[in-house]
Amino acid sequence: MHSPPDLVQALSALPHGPEFRFIDELTELVPGVSAKAVWKLKGDEEFLRGHFPGAPLMPGVLMIEALAQLGGILVQTRPGEAPLKNLRLTAVRQIKILGSITPGQSLHLSGSLQGMLETLGQVIGEIRDDAGNVIITGSVTLAGER
Repeated sequence: MHSPPDLVQALSALPHGPEFRFIDELTELVPGVSAKAVWKLKGDEEFLRGHFPGAPLMPGVLMIEALAQLGGILVQTRPGEAPLKNLRLTAVRQIKILGSITPGQSLHLSGSLQGMLETLGQVIGEIRDDAGNVIITGSVTLAGER
């Protein structure tokens, strides 16, 4: 296992600004193979104002985005390969949302790169809550350009 690289360096290959990153810390990274990360839902995020007033929950689509961001790190850190340009989420497959995250809880993400076909990468992963319960499972496909 490799030591996790600096978070800023690992995220620099992604197109997101810090305001739309759903990874606070990489806890494990085998470049181009597998990764684990954590993101905490603090409770002051703007999207929580409407999702749902009085009973805020992390939107499922943003949890999928968090998984895609972890996948992007895997695609962009493949040994011997230059990062792809314009990396984007292009497909979501067999996602199951089995629970929810509320303010004060963290997303515990894990993923592995299942394969690459030219500039397409498929990542399978899951998100667990603080108690270890599976919240999301499924796969995402990311595409970029050389």
